[in-house]
Amino acid sequence: MNATKTEWPNLYLVGFMGTGKSAVGRRIAHNLHMTFLDVDNEIEIRERKTIATIFAQKGETAFRRMERDFIKKGHPTKNCIVACGGGLVIQPGMLKLLKQRGIVISLYASPEEILRRTKGNFKRPLLNVANPRKRIQELLKEREPTYKKAGPLIMTEGCSIEEVTAHVQRVFKREAARFRRAPINSGTMGANQPNNPSDNA
Repeated sequence: MNATKTEWPNLYLVGFMGTGKSAVGRRIAHNLHMTFLDVDNEIEIRERKTIATIFAQKGETAFRRMERDFIKKGHPTKNCIVACGGGLVIQPGMLKLLKQRGIVISLYASPEEILRRTKGNFKRPLLNVANPRKRIQELLKEREPTYKKAGPLIMTEGCSIEEVTAHVQRVFKREAARFRRAPINSGTMGANQPNNPSDNA
């Protein structure tokens, strides 16, 4: 007797760079037999240029348009885990669009932890500045309200990748059940305060 493959709504992982979206997304995709997609990587493949080069040659506005195009029509409508760039969800109308297409979970870490994780990574054009710590604090202050209202907010700092993965996976399964029952209203679901992986999901 052949087992029927579970069909999952898409999971969109949002949050600031360095919060573990790709690392966690890949592990959950493996566990649940889903497809993992990193928006930045997908854009680099399609444009045949690095994100840094796209920023330098075409500007941030053009890059944000590429992000929007990918979310609207560049990937399957189910069974995908999508790691979104830190600024994607900040764009007008994007959070609503993500919630219409699947589950949104936000990953969080402190500015100090983000700096530690991203230090020396020149693939992140927004942090290639004289004072990356200050830039992180400025961007996080601007984006944090949207991250907090995006969906369940999960703290990734001070936890192993295995702990965070297990917690996000539990939350995703819970939210997926709700999404299947009422997909149109899925945008109203989710807590607005950080959860630790040790909390009950």
